[in-house]
Amino acid sequence: MRYIIPDISKVVLLLTQLGGLKMEETLLMIPGPTKVAPRVLKAMSEAIINHRSAEFAEILTETNEMMSEIFQTDNPSYTITGSGTAAMEAAAGNILNKGDKILNIVGGKFGERFMQIAKAHGGVPIELKVEWGTAVNPEDVKNILDENEDIKAVTIVHNETSTGVTNPIEEVGNVLKDYDALYVVDTVSSLGGDDVAVDDYNIDICVTGSQKCLAAPPGMAAVTVSDDAWNWIDKVESSSYYLDIRKYRKYASNEPSETPFTPSISLMYAMREALDVIMEEGLESRIKRHKLAAEATKNGVKAIGLDLFADEEVSSATVTAINMPEDVTDKDMRGTMRDKYGIVLAGGQDHLKGNVFRIGHMGNVTYKDIVTTISALEMTLKGLGFDVELGKGVGAVADTYLASKKF
Repeated sequence: MRYIIPDISKVVLLLTQLGGLKMEETLLMIPGPTKVAPRVLKAMSEAIINHRSAEFAEILTETNEMMSEIFQTDNPSYTITGSGTAAMEAAAGNILNKGDKILNIVGGKFGERFMQIAKAHGGVPIELKVEWGTAVNPEDVKNILDENEDIKAVTIVHNETSTGVTNPIEEVGNVLKDYDALYVVDTVSSLGGDDVAVDDYNIDICVTGSQKCLAAPPGMAAVTVSDDAWNWIDKVESSSYYLDIRKYRKYASNEPSETPFTPSISLMYAMREALDVIMEEGLESRIKRHKLAAEATKNGVKAIGLDLFADEEVSSATVTAINMPEDVTDKDMRGTMRDKYGIVLAGGQDHLKGNVFRIGHMGNVTYKDIVTTISALEMTLKGLGFDVELGKGVGAVADTYLASKKF
């Protein structure tokens, strides 16, 4: 059954009355940072303690152990004060000697970043170019590894937020089982919102950040490392001081457990609380919630008459990239969403700037957030002269949620 709502403004009003949206607040519907639960924000207000104390060691240990659980690995994990890019740099800077070949899978902005980081640490990148909006073919990875037996590592971005594409990290991991190269995976915008099983996927180094699906404030990162990766790392002269992962391993084994450098204590409080929230929801349930939100968003967008940028069969569970409709500018569309309706969407990056916009649906996102966003998008486009049947997008979102047994 299709639900058509003639006066969409009533939807926003209703959600306001239900507590779904306060018009004076901004709703972040971008691929990070995401909205943070009040209890997580409250955790940051706790008193600062000695970061070399047994009390802090307990917090650090609990956080690292929960990180390993969310990574789905028996390997130890380490939290780093820094953004997700810090974890990416920790991965590359600790496995590369100058001149080492590294295969970088590049199908978007963050695949490019991994390649740039590898180059900055003396690596010799071999770029596997993937058309933006599509996912890598694991067979192409195999072919390059066959042609270059001396490749030290392979990097891949699981969820490429610049394009709204999810790469097949499990399938690529299966390819890597037959080679000596380390498998390094960026799950900054997927961990906690999509399927990531480090041990089952043969991942050697996996990195993530705090401000996306984990729904913690920006400024924390995490990395987990396999035994095979440690064998490489212990033979490499790290090109980083602050991000020398061996220091994190050494200090974590101290009694009491520590970080090698002064951490952001308040952010660590928040990180632990955010991971507690995930544990309470259940990782499997959380991932299902993200996938349902993605499905509802895509259905709502298509019902309005917009086209998805990414191939739908590889589209992301945490962010949707949408082609900008003809004769509508990015400034007018996203500007109206922000200034009139209080909803922030993301624009395109690099050559996609002005050509696509992106809706993030990760972290603590709810069906109210999706309905509010799609209804405001309908009104925005209608006001800009786009031919929109008001209520059709919202109806598609409602149908998606009501038809799902997960909701």
